[in-house]
Amino acid sequence: MKAMVLAAGLGTRLRPLTNDRPKALVEVAGRTLLEITLTRLRNFGICEAIINVHHFGDMVENYLRTNNNFGLQIEISREDELLLDTGGGLKKAAHFFQGSADKEEPFILHNVDVISDIEFAEMLKLHNARKALATLAVQDRETSRYLLFDDSFELCGRRAGREGQVQLVRPSPHPQPLAFSGVHVISPRFLAMMTEQGAFSIIDSYLRVAAEGERILGFRADKYYWRDLGRPEHIAQVAKDIAGKRILLN
Repeated sequence: MKAMVLAAGLGTRLRPLTNDRPKALVEVAGRTLLEITLTRLRNFGICEAIINVHHFGDMVENYLRTNNNFGLQIEISREDELLLDTGGGLKKAAHFFQGSADKEEPFILHNVDVISDIEFAEMLKLHNARKALATLAVQDRETSRYLLFDDSFELCGRRAGREGQVQLVRPSPHPQPLAFSGVHVISPRFLAMMTEQGAFSIIDSYLRVAAEGERILGFRADKYYWRDLGRPEHIAQVAKDIAGKRILLN
């Protein structure tokens, strides 16, 4: 099974920690965000991963070489001139997944700046059982942007904030707002459906294909530990959580 780690962002919210390094190499409890993510993926059974880079990209490549790629086969997708966002970044790396022997095997897409103990195996089980195009880890928590799901936990729209404007792409009488957690399981056939060009959010693609009748599922991850590591104070909080064993790192 393969994975992609989204690590190309500028990490502006993490300044000053990212003044001299990419966000992937920011440390929490003595380990980089990239190491934590790759170790989780490897321990699940991922053998090959592609990582997109932009800000201080050479530092990421040197770091991986120094650490023998943490036991994985790793390819780098460089976004030197233009940051491509989540959708554009995956689209640029599509060749990595289309070259698999099993072209139907799902892959994991994971933000480098989140930490969780969400069980990939449970996401994959749901994804396969429901024959989903993509399965997204979601939680009932406060966020600035919500994804909306119908009674079958299929994506049907989005909303900005608690009182923001609702955008429905499929009818649902009582759409449930949930916060996306930056962890996806994706079927390779989705790659050919990404018709957007340049830099774009993968959420735009999900909403478009959901409107066309494709199944984009929500995986309820409320019982799992999850933290966004987008700000220095978040790094400090996760370090405390690790010390207090609220989350156990592999």
